[in-house]
Amino acid sequence: MLDAMPLLQQSLAPGTLPSATAISVIFALTYCGIALGHVPGLRLNRTGIALLGAIAVMVVSRIPTRTVVSFIDWPTILLLFGFFVLSAQLRLSGFFDWAAAALARELDRPARFLLTLMVVVAALSAFLNHDIVCFVFAPVVGTALLRKHLNPVPFLVALAIASNIGAAATIVGNGQDMMIAEVAGLSFGPYLAWSIVPVVLSLAAAYAIIWRLSRHSLATGADAPDEPPLDPTPLDRAHTIKGLVILAVVIGLFFTLIPKELVALAAAGIHLASPKFRTEDLLAKVDWPILVLFAALFVVTGAFQSTGYGDRAVASLARAGVDLHSPAVLAIATATLSNLVNNSAAALLLVKVVNVTQPTTAYVLALANSFGGSLIVIGSVSNIIVVQQARELGVSISFRSFARIGVPVTLACLAILLAWIALGV
Repeated sequence: MLDAMPLLQQSLAPGTLPSATAISVIFALTYCGIALGHVPGLRLNRTGIALLGAIAVMVVSRIPTRTVVSFIDWPTILLLFGFFVLSAQLRLSGFFDWAAAALARELDRPARFLLTLMVVVAALSAFLNHDIVCFVFAPVVGTALLRKHLNPVPFLVALAIASNIGAAATIVGNGQDMMIAEVAGLSFGPYLAWSIVPVVLSLAAAYAIIWRLSRHSLATGADAPDEPPLDPTPLDRAHTIKGLVILAVVIGLFFTLIPKELVALAAAGIHLASPKFRTEDLLAKVDWPILVLFAALFVVTGAFQSTGYGDRAVASLARAGVDLHSPAVLAIATATLSNLVNNSAAALLLVKVVNVTQPTTAYVLALANSFGGSLIVIGSVSNIIVVQQARELGVSISFRSFARIGVPVTLACLAILLAWIALGV
Protein backbone atom coordinates (compact mmCIF):
# COMPACT_ATOMS: atom_id res chain seq x y z
CA MET A 1 0.00 0.00 0.00
CA LEU A 2 2.85 2.40 0.88
CA ASP A 3 4.48 1.80 -2.49
CA ALA A 4 1.22 2.73 -4.18
CA MET A 5 0.76 6.00 -2.31
CA PRO A 6 2.82 8.23 -4.66
CA LEU A 7 0.73 7.02 -7.60
CA LEU A 8 -2.44 7.56 -5.61
CA GLN A 9 -1.43 11.07 -4.54
CA GLN A 10 -0.61 11.92 -8.14
CA SER A 11 -3.96 10.59 -9.40
CA LEU A 12 -5.85 12.69 -6.87
CA ALA A 13 -3.72 15.83 -7.03
CA PRO A 14 -5.54 19.20 -6.97
CA GLY A 15 -5.47 19.32 -10.74
CA THR A 16 -7.54 16.15 -10.91
CA LEU A 17 -10.38 17.21 -8.64
CA PRO A 18 -13.02 15.72 -10.97
CA SER A 19 -11.57 12.29 -10.17
CA ALA A 20 -12.01 12.85 -6.43
CA THR A 21 -15.52 14.20 -7.01
CA ALA A 22 -16.45 11.19 -9.14
CA ILE A 23 -15.20 8.81 -6.44
CA SER A 24 -17.22 10.65 -3.80
CA VAL A 25 -20.38 10.46 -5.92
CA ILE A 26 -19.85 6.74 -6.53
CA PHE A 27 -19.26 6.23 -2.82
CA ALA A 28 -22.46 8.09 -1.90
CA LEU A 29 -24.56 6.23 -4.49
CA THR A 30 -23.12 2.86 -3.40
CA TYR A 31 -23.95 3.44 0.27
CA CYS A 32 -27.41 4.77 -0.57
CA GLY A 33 -28.04 1.63 -2.59
CA ILE A 34 -26.80 -0.57 0.25
CA ALA A 35 -29.07 1.28 2.68
CA LEU A 36 -32.08 0.66 0.41
CA GLY A 37 -31.04 -2.92 -0.27
CA HIS A 38 -32.06 -2.74 -3.93
CA VAL A 39 -32.15 -0.52 -7.01
CA PRO A 40 -35.64 0.12 -8.49
CA GLY A 41 -36.07 -1.72 -11.77
CA LEU A 42 -33.02 -3.94 -11.23
CA ARG A 43 -32.61 -7.28 -9.45
CA LEU A 44 -29.52 -6.20 -7.54
CA ASN A 45 -28.88 -7.04 -3.90
CA ARG A 46 -26.39 -5.36 -1.58
CA THR A 47 -23.49 -7.44 -2.89
CA GLY A 48 -24.31 -6.50 -6.48
CA ILE A 49 -24.59 -2.83 -5.56
CA ALA A 50 -21.21 -2.86 -3.82
CA LEU A 51 -19.62 -4.70 -6.75
CA LEU A 52 -21.00 -2.15 -9.23
CA GLY A 53 -19.59 0.60 -7.02
CA ALA A 54 -16.15 -0.99 -7.08
CA ILE A 55 -16.29 -1.43 -10.85
CA ALA A 56 -17.35 2.20 -11.26
CA VAL A 57 -14.42 3.37 -9.13
CA MET A 58 -12.01 1.41 -11.33
CA VAL A 59 -13.55 2.67 -14.58
CA VAL A 60 -14.24 6.32 -13.72
CA SER A 61 -11.38 7.25 -11.42
CA ARG A 62 -7.78 7.81 -12.47
CA ILE A 63 -6.45 5.45 -9.82
CA PRO A 64 -4.26 2.67 -11.33
CA THR A 65 -5.79 -0.80 -11.12
CA ARG A 66 -2.96 -2.15 -8.96
CA THR A 67 -3.62 0.65 -6.47
CA VAL A 68 -7.35 -0.05 -6.40
CA VAL A 69 -6.68 -3.74 -5.75
CA SER A 70 -4.30 -2.77 -2.93
CA PHE A 71 -7.25 -1.24 -1.06
CA ILE A 72 -8.54 -4.77 -0.38
CA ASP A 73 -7.38 -6.13 2.96
CA TRP A 74 -6.49 -9.60 1.72
CA PRO A 75 -5.69 -11.09 5.16
CA THR A 76 -9.30 -10.34 6.14
CA ILE A 77 -10.66 -12.00 2.98
CA LEU A 78 -8.43 -15.06 3.48
CA LEU A 79 -9.29 -15.36 7.16
CA LEU A 80 -12.99 -15.16 6.36
CA PHE A 81 -12.63 -17.76 3.60
CA GLY A 82 -10.81 -20.11 5.96
CA PHE A 83 -13.60 -19.90 8.52
CA PHE A 84 -16.23 -20.45 5.86
CA VAL A 85 -14.53 -23.75 5.03
CA LEU A 86 -14.27 -24.69 8.73
CA SER A 87 -18.00 -24.00 9.13
CA ALA A 88 -18.79 -25.87 5.90
CA GLN A 89 -17.04 -29.02 7.15
CA LEU A 90 -19.02 -28.99 10.40
CA ARG A 91 -22.22 -28.33 8.50
CA LEU A 92 -21.64 -31.27 6.14
CA SER A 93 -20.76 -33.42 9.15
CA GLY A 94 -24.22 -32.79 10.56
CA PHE A 95 -22.99 -30.97 13.65
CA PHE A 96 -25.25 -27.92 13.27
CA ASP A 97 -28.38 -29.98 12.59
CA TRP A 98 -27.59 -32.27 15.52
CA ALA A 99 -27.11 -29.30 17.87
CA ALA A 100 -30.34 -27.65 16.71
CA ALA A 101 -32.31 -30.89 17.10
CA ALA A 102 -30.83 -31.47 20.57
CA LEU A 103 -31.98 -27.99 21.59
CA ALA A 104 -35.50 -28.67 20.33
CA ARG A 105 -35.87 -31.43 22.91
CA GLU A 106 -36.01 -28.75 25.63
CA LEU A 107 -39.26 -27.28 24.30
CA ASP A 108 -41.41 -28.54 27.17
CA ARG A 109 -39.84 -25.79 29.30
CA PRO A 110 -39.96 -22.64 27.13
CA ALA A 111 -38.02 -20.40 29.53
CA ARG A 112 -35.19 -22.89 29.79
CA PHE A 113 -35.33 -23.55 26.06
CA LEU A 114 -35.00 -19.84 25.28
CA LEU A 115 -32.01 -19.52 27.60
CA THR A 116 -30.31 -22.62 26.22
CA LEU A 117 -30.99 -21.54 22.65
CA MET A 118 -29.46 -18.11 23.18
CA VAL A 119 -26.40 -19.42 25.04
CA VAL A 120 -25.65 -22.15 22.48
CA VAL A 121 -26.19 -19.87 19.47
CA ALA A 122 -24.03 -17.13 21.03
CA ALA A 123 -21.23 -19.59 21.82
CA LEU A 124 -21.25 -21.08 18.32
CA SER A 125 -21.42 -17.62 16.74
CA ALA A 126 -18.32 -16.53 18.65
CA PHE A 127 -16.16 -19.14 16.91
CA LEU A 128 -18.00 -19.96 13.69
CA ASN A 129 -19.73 -17.89 11.07
CA HIS A 130 -22.86 -16.57 12.77
CA ASP A 131 -24.78 -16.31 9.49
CA ILE A 132 -24.39 -20.06 8.95
CA VAL A 133 -25.48 -20.75 12.53
CA CYS A 134 -28.69 -18.80 11.88
CA PHE A 135 -29.23 -20.38 8.48
CA VAL A 136 -29.09 -23.92 9.89
CA PHE A 137 -30.75 -23.36 13.27
CA ALA A 138 -33.74 -21.26 12.15
CA PRO A 139 -35.67 -23.89 10.15
CA VAL A 140 -34.99 -26.74 12.59
CA VAL A 141 -35.93 -24.69 15.67
CA GLY A 142 -38.86 -23.01 13.92
CA THR A 143 -40.37 -26.32 12.80
CA ALA A 144 -40.01 -27.83 16.28
CA LEU A 145 -41.73 -24.80 17.84
CA LEU A 146 -44.66 -24.99 15.42
CA ARG A 147 -45.13 -28.67 16.16
CA LYS A 148 -45.37 -27.82 19.85
CA HIS A 149 -47.87 -25.07 18.98
CA LEU A 150 -45.52 -22.42 20.36
CA ASN A 151 -45.17 -19.01 18.77
CA PRO A 152 -41.81 -19.17 16.94
CA VAL A 153 -41.41 -15.41 16.41
CA PRO A 154 -39.83 -14.43 19.77
CA PHE A 155 -37.57 -17.48 19.72
CA LEU A 156 -36.38 -16.85 16.16
CA VAL A 157 -35.79 -13.16 16.86
CA ALA A 158 -33.87 -14.25 19.98
CA LEU A 159 -31.80 -16.57 17.78
CA ALA A 160 -30.77 -13.68 15.51
CA ILE A 161 -30.06 -11.38 18.45
CA ALA A 162 -28.01 -14.02 20.30
CA SER A 163 -25.94 -14.61 17.17
CA ASN A 164 -25.19 -10.88 16.87
CA ILE A 165 -24.23 -10.58 20.53
CA GLY A 166 -22.19 -13.79 20.59
CA ALA A 167 -20.30 -12.87 17.42
CA ALA A 168 -18.93 -9.82 19.25
CA ALA A 169 -17.11 -11.99 21.80
CA THR A 170 -14.15 -12.80 19.54
CA ILE A 171 -12.38 -11.35 16.55
CA VAL A 172 -13.58 -14.26 14.38
CA GLY A 173 -17.28 -14.09 15.24
CA ASN A 174 -18.21 -12.26 12.05
CA GLY A 175 -16.61 -10.71 9.00
CA GLN A 176 -16.66 -7.20 10.44
CA ASP A 177 -14.73 -8.24 13.54
CA MET A 178 -12.19 -10.08 11.39
CA MET A 179 -11.73 -6.99 9.23
CA ILE A 180 -11.41 -4.62 12.20
CA ALA A 181 -8.93 -6.97 13.89
CA GLU A 182 -6.78 -7.27 10.78
CA VAL A 183 -6.72 -3.54 10.06
CA ALA A 184 -6.12 -2.63 13.71
CA GLY A 185 -3.68 -5.48 14.38
CA LEU A 186 -5.70 -6.82 17.30
CA SER A 187 -4.67 -9.94 19.20
CA PHE A 188 -7.17 -12.67 20.02
CA GLY A 189 -6.55 -12.82 23.76
CA PRO A 190 -6.70 -9.11 24.69
CA TYR A 191 -9.82 -8.61 22.60
CA LEU A 192 -11.57 -11.57 24.22
CA ALA A 193 -10.58 -10.32 27.69
CA TRP A 194 -12.05 -6.86 26.95
CA SER A 195 -15.21 -8.04 25.23
CA ILE A 196 -16.33 -11.01 27.30
CA VAL A 197 -17.87 -9.04 30.18
CA PRO A 198 -20.10 -6.73 28.09
CA VAL A 199 -21.03 -9.66 25.82
CA VAL A 200 -22.10 -11.91 28.72
CA LEU A 201 -23.98 -9.07 30.44
CA SER A 202 -25.66 -8.13 27.16
CA LEU A 203 -26.71 -11.72 26.51
CA ALA A 204 -28.21 -11.91 30.00
CA ALA A 205 -30.04 -8.62 29.50
CA ALA A 206 -31.32 -9.77 26.10
CA TYR A 207 -32.68 -12.98 27.59
CA ALA A 208 -34.45 -11.12 30.42
CA ILE A 209 -36.00 -8.59 28.02
CA ILE A 210 -37.11 -11.16 25.43
CA TRP A 211 -38.67 -13.45 28.04
CA ARG A 212 -40.44 -10.56 29.76
CA LEU A 213 -41.86 -9.26 26.47
CA SER A 214 -42.86 -12.68 25.13
CA ARG A 215 -43.83 -14.99 27.98
CA HIS A 216 -47.52 -14.18 27.69
CA SER A 217 -47.70 -14.68 23.92
CA LEU A 218 -46.11 -18.08 23.39
CA ALA A 219 -49.18 -20.00 22.24
CA THR A 220 -50.03 -20.19 18.54
CA GLY A 221 -52.71 -21.91 16.54
CA ALA A 222 -50.42 -22.38 13.56
CA ASP A 223 -49.50 -25.86 12.44
CA ALA A 224 -46.11 -27.09 11.41
CA PRO A 225 -45.50 -27.86 7.77
CA ASP A 226 -46.14 -31.49 6.84
CA GLU A 227 -42.47 -31.93 6.06
CA PRO A 228 -39.47 -30.11 7.49
CA PRO A 229 -38.16 -27.41 5.12
CA LEU A 230 -34.74 -29.00 4.98
CA ASP A 231 -33.73 -32.63 5.45
CA PRO A 232 -31.37 -32.68 8.42
CA THR A 233 -27.84 -33.85 7.67
CA PRO A 234 -27.09 -37.08 9.55
CA LEU A 235 -24.44 -36.69 12.23
CA ASP A 236 -21.06 -38.08 11.19
CA ARG A 237 -19.45 -38.45 14.59
CA ALA A 238 -15.88 -39.00 13.38
CA HIS A 239 -15.84 -35.99 11.06
CA THR A 240 -17.65 -33.83 13.61
CA ILE A 241 -14.95 -34.62 16.17
CA LYS A 242 -12.31 -33.91 13.53
CA GLY A 243 -13.89 -30.53 12.74
CA LEU A 244 -14.21 -29.52 16.40
CA VAL A 245 -10.64 -30.58 17.21
CA ILE A 246 -9.25 -28.60 14.27
CA LEU A 247 -11.35 -25.59 15.29
CA ALA A 248 -9.98 -25.83 18.85
CA VAL A 249 -6.41 -25.99 17.51
CA VAL A 250 -7.07 -22.97 15.29
CA ILE A 251 -8.39 -20.93 18.22
CA GLY A 252 -5.42 -22.01 20.31
CA LEU A 253 -2.96 -20.91 17.61
CA PHE A 254 -4.67 -17.52 17.47
CA PHE A 255 -3.03 -16.82 20.83
CA THR A 256 0.39 -17.15 19.17
CA LEU A 257 2.20 -14.79 16.80
CA ILE A 258 1.39 -16.87 13.72
CA PRO A 259 -0.69 -14.79 11.28
CA LYS A 260 -4.35 -15.69 11.82
CA GLU A 261 -5.14 -15.95 8.13
CA LEU A 262 -2.38 -18.55 7.65
CA VAL A 263 -3.73 -20.61 10.53
CA ALA A 264 -7.26 -20.50 9.09
CA LEU A 265 -6.06 -21.31 5.57
CA ALA A 266 -3.98 -24.27 6.81
CA ALA A 267 -7.02 -25.64 8.63
CA ALA A 268 -9.16 -25.11 5.52
CA GLY A 269 -6.54 -26.98 3.49
CA ILE A 270 -6.79 -29.98 5.83
CA HIS A 271 -10.55 -30.07 5.33
CA LEU A 272 -10.26 -29.67 1.56
CA ALA A 273 -8.02 -32.77 1.56
CA SER A 274 -10.94 -34.75 3.00
CA PRO A 275 -11.50 -38.45 2.22
CA LYS A 276 -15.27 -37.94 2.65
CA PHE A 277 -16.35 -34.48 1.46
CA ARG A 278 -15.79 -33.40 -2.13
CA THR A 279 -14.05 -30.09 -2.76
CA GLU A 280 -17.05 -28.76 -4.66
CA ASP A 281 -19.37 -29.62 -1.75
CA LEU A 282 -17.21 -27.74 0.74
CA LEU A 283 -16.76 -24.75 -1.54
CA ALA A 284 -20.49 -24.69 -2.30
CA LYS A 285 -21.08 -23.87 1.38
CA VAL A 286 -18.68 -20.89 1.27
CA ASP A 287 -20.60 -17.61 1.36
CA TRP A 288 -19.02 -16.16 -1.77
CA PRO A 289 -21.37 -13.13 -1.90
CA ILE A 290 -20.08 -12.03 1.51
CA LEU A 291 -16.47 -12.28 0.32
CA VAL A 292 -17.34 -10.27 -2.80
CA LEU A 293 -19.23 -7.72 -0.69
CA PHE A 294 -16.22 -7.17 1.55
CA ALA A 295 -13.73 -6.96 -1.32
CA ALA A 296 -15.93 -4.51 -3.22
CA LEU A 297 -16.52 -2.31 -0.18
CA PHE A 298 -12.79 -2.27 0.55
CA VAL A 299 -12.32 -0.79 -2.93
CA VAL A 300 -15.11 1.77 -2.63
CA THR A 301 -14.25 2.93 0.91
CA GLY A 302 -10.51 2.85 0.24
CA ALA A 303 -10.89 5.04 -2.81
CA PHE A 304 -13.16 7.44 -0.93
CA GLN A 305 -10.77 7.66 1.99
CA SER A 306 -7.94 8.47 -0.42
CA THR A 307 -9.78 11.62 -1.53
CA GLY A 308 -9.44 13.11 1.94
CA TYR A 309 -13.15 13.91 2.10
CA GLY A 310 -13.70 11.31 4.81
CA ASP A 311 -11.13 12.91 7.12
CA ARG A 312 -12.64 16.33 6.46
CA ALA A 313 -16.10 14.99 7.33
CA VAL A 314 -14.80 13.58 10.63
CA ALA A 315 -13.12 16.91 11.42
CA SER A 316 -16.35 18.79 10.62
CA LEU A 317 -18.31 16.47 12.91
CA ALA A 318 -15.78 17.04 15.69
CA ARG A 319 -16.17 20.82 15.35
CA ALA A 320 -19.93 20.30 15.60
CA GLY A 321 -19.48 18.37 18.83
CA VAL A 322 -19.65 14.85 17.38
CA ASP A 323 -16.16 13.48 18.01
CA LEU A 324 -15.87 10.00 16.55
CA HIS A 325 -12.60 9.57 18.37
CA SER A 326 -14.53 9.52 21.65
CA PRO A 327 -15.33 5.85 22.43
CA ALA A 328 -18.83 6.64 23.69
CA VAL A 329 -19.69 8.77 20.65
CA LEU A 330 -18.17 6.16 18.36
CA ALA A 331 -20.33 3.44 19.93
CA ILE A 332 -23.55 5.37 19.34
CA ALA A 333 -22.52 6.47 15.83
CA THR A 334 -21.54 2.91 14.88
CA ALA A 335 -24.82 1.43 16.08
CA THR A 336 -26.77 4.12 14.24
CA LEU A 337 -24.86 3.74 10.97
CA SER A 338 -25.11 -0.06 11.19
CA ASN A 339 -28.88 0.22 10.91
CA LEU A 340 -28.78 2.79 8.13
CA VAL A 341 -26.49 0.91 5.76
CA ASN A 342 -26.05 -2.60 7.30
CA ASN A 343 -23.34 -3.40 9.84
CA SER A 344 -20.79 -4.76 7.33
CA ALA A 345 -20.86 -1.57 5.26
CA ALA A 346 -20.79 0.59 8.40
CA ALA A 347 -17.70 -1.14 9.77
CA LEU A 348 -15.84 -0.89 6.47
CA LEU A 349 -16.54 2.83 6.33
CA LEU A 350 -15.74 3.69 9.95
CA VAL A 351 -12.52 1.69 10.03
CA LYS A 352 -11.23 4.07 7.34
CA VAL A 353 -12.01 7.29 9.18
CA VAL A 354 -11.30 6.57 12.86
CA ASN A 355 -7.99 5.75 14.48
CA VAL A 356 -8.28 2.00 15.06
CA THR A 357 -4.61 1.78 16.00
CA GLN A 358 -5.89 2.56 19.50
CA PRO A 359 -7.06 -0.87 20.76
CA THR A 360 -9.99 0.51 22.77
CA THR A 361 -11.31 2.32 19.69
CA ALA A 362 -11.18 -0.91 17.69
CA TYR A 363 -12.85 -2.86 20.51
CA VAL A 364 -15.69 -0.36 20.76
CA LEU A 365 -16.17 -0.30 16.99
CA ALA A 366 -16.42 -4.10 16.85
CA LEU A 367 -18.84 -4.48 19.77
CA ALA A 368 -21.06 -1.53 18.87
CA ASN A 369 -21.25 -2.78 15.29
CA SER A 370 -22.40 -6.24 16.39
CA PHE A 371 -24.74 -5.00 19.13
CA GLY A 372 -26.27 -2.38 16.85
CA GLY A 373 -27.10 -5.04 14.27
CA SER A 374 -29.92 -6.32 16.49
CA LEU A 375 -32.00 -3.14 16.36
CA ILE A 376 -34.07 -3.80 13.23
CA VAL A 377 -34.31 -6.48 10.56
CA ILE A 378 -31.91 -4.87 8.07
CA GLY A 379 -29.24 -4.19 10.69
CA SER A 380 -27.54 -7.55 10.19
CA VAL A 381 -27.38 -10.27 7.55
CA SER A 382 -28.18 -12.85 10.23
CA ASN A 383 -31.47 -11.05 10.96
CA ILE A 384 -32.42 -11.18 7.28
CA ILE A 385 -31.52 -14.88 7.10
CA VAL A 386 -33.75 -15.72 10.06
CA VAL A 387 -36.67 -13.72 8.64
CA GLN A 388 -36.31 -15.43 5.25
CA GLN A 389 -36.07 -18.89 6.81
CA ALA A 390 -39.15 -18.16 8.92
CA ARG A 391 -41.07 -17.08 5.81
CA GLU A 392 -40.38 -20.48 4.23
CA LEU A 393 -42.10 -22.03 7.28
CA GLY A 394 -45.11 -19.79 6.80
CA VAL A 395 -44.11 -17.63 9.75
CA SER A 396 -44.12 -13.87 9.27
CA ILE A 397 -41.63 -11.82 11.28
CA SER A 398 -42.63 -8.25 10.48
CA PHE A 399 -40.43 -5.19 10.77
CA ARG A 400 -42.51 -4.13 13.77
CA SER A 401 -42.42 -7.48 15.58
CA PHE A 402 -38.64 -7.65 15.20
CA ALA A 403 -38.17 -4.05 16.34
CA ARG A 404 -40.48 -4.61 19.34
CA ILE A 405 -37.81 -6.94 20.72
CA GLY A 406 -34.72 -5.64 18.93
CA VAL A 407 -34.99 -1.98 19.99
CA PRO A 408 -35.09 -2.51 23.79
CA VAL A 409 -32.46 -5.25 23.60
CA THR A 410 -30.11 -3.07 21.53
CA LEU A 411 -30.56 -0.09 23.83
CA ALA A 412 -29.77 -2.30 26.83
CA CYS A 413 -26.67 -3.73 25.11
CA LEU A 414 -25.41 -0.27 24.16
CA ALA A 415 -26.02 0.96 27.73
CA ILE A 416 -23.89 -1.93 29.02
CA LEU A 417 -21.18 -1.14 26.47
CA LEU A 418 -21.21 2.57 27.41
CA ALA A 419 -20.95 1.65 31.10
CA TRP A 420 -18.02 -0.63 30.32
CA ILE A 421 -16.36 2.20 28.39
CA ALA A 422 -16.97 4.60 31.29
CA LEU A 423 -15.21 2.17 33.66
CA GLY A 424 -12.13 2.59 31.47
CA VAL A 425 -11.16 -1.07 31.67
